[in-house]
Amino acid sequence: MERPQHYRFHQGEKSLPFAPAEYDARLKGLRAIMADMGVEACVLTSMHNIAYYSGFLYLSFGRPYGLVVTATDSVTISAGIDAAQPWRRSHGDNITYTDWARNNFWRAVESVAGTGKVIGYEGDHLTLVQMSLLEEFLRPVLSLDIAPATMRQRMMKSPAELDLIRAGAAVADVGGYAIRDAIREGTREIDVAMAGRDAMELEIAKRFPEAEYRDTWVWFQSGINTDGAHNPVTARQLQRGDILSLNAFPMISGYYTALERTLFVGEVDAASLKIWEANVAAHEYGMSLLKPGAVCSEVTGKINAFLAERDLLQYRTFGYGHSFGLLSHYYGREAGLELREDIDTVLQPGMVISMEPMLTIPEGQPGAGGYREHDILFITEEGAENITGYPYGPETNVVG
Repeated sequence: MERPQHYRFHQGEKSLPFAPAEYDARLKGLRAIMADMGVEACVLTSMHNIAYYSGFLYLSFGRPYGLVVTATDSVTISAGIDAAQPWRRSHGDNITYTDWARNNFWRAVESVAGTGKVIGYEGDHLTLVQMSLLEEFLRPVLSLDIAPATMRQRMMKSPAELDLIRAGAAVADVGGYAIRDAIREGTREIDVAMAGRDAMELEIAKRFPEAEYRDTWVWFQSGINTDGAHNPVTARQLQRGDILSLNAFPMISGYYTALERTLFVGEVDAASLKIWEANVAAHEYGMSLLKPGAVCSEVTGKINAFLAERDLLQYRTFGYGHSFGLLSHYYGREAGLELREDIDTVLQPGMVISMEPMLTIPEGQPGAGGYREHDILFITEEGAENITGYPYGPETNVVG
């Protein structure tokens, strides 16, 4: 039997998060970038860029995946183990590569990209091993890192993206209320987290019946476990007076949204209340600064000064906010749109950014724990629109 290196396996109907015109517009933008850089073929390998330009969000499991874009073609390259699912979830063509011989992935890429061309690649994703294979199989006359330019394109959201992100924020609110309702003394973190996750997944399925459901999660932390923003869930049981951190993350077709809130079980002591109220004030002040023309580093500096005046800046642990779109805790990041000292991006209408100040007070000090509030804002022509609905602060979030 002669085994093929790659082939086309197309069956079923295409089903994508957005209309074909949305992907056509994104590819038009990418091709404009390619033309400006002199790139003849673009080989994208990251989950976020492949999903952004094609709709297909791959599951690697140790195998390479790609999207090859030329002046005329857009083709996802996927492994045989996934059969026709990548074609059904891709805008444009799809080629399946086989594992009968090593590096058939790159033979499939070469069949679209050709050889001896100027190739665009993602320098922040392609490994050294895969880069050497790109050079071996495509023999480019020049290789150019296209990742920064694609990131800048992704930072500007289309109306369709804004609609999806708005729906994601509403789903996060549903998860927040489910988490709040599950909080009781003696309940484990994992039980509260599952209540929030289940509520969000059911809400996503109701709102998006044709979608694929994956990756929605909750980090719900209590007591000392609140000291880090990304601390995993444990089986710790909630105690009266515990500080809590609610973190609800619905994922819809690769699009991430978030709701993060500080809560307390039953009661909040005076020292903790003082820190909590100060962080809420920083949160509100920060949101007031988000408007067209604001510079990320300058917003950061103003919030730094706000906290320094209250002798709290030393307890800040990370930047004050970041972009939203195709990202997750294991892929994607629009690092050019973050509220940090070293980011000088100017906010523009069409951008989406969070405000999420966090203060971590070490154990043994009054008010120990991690305090964080998080809202998502659309930058508009007039200012900013907050799309997060679940309330923050002591009036609502002393529960159980």
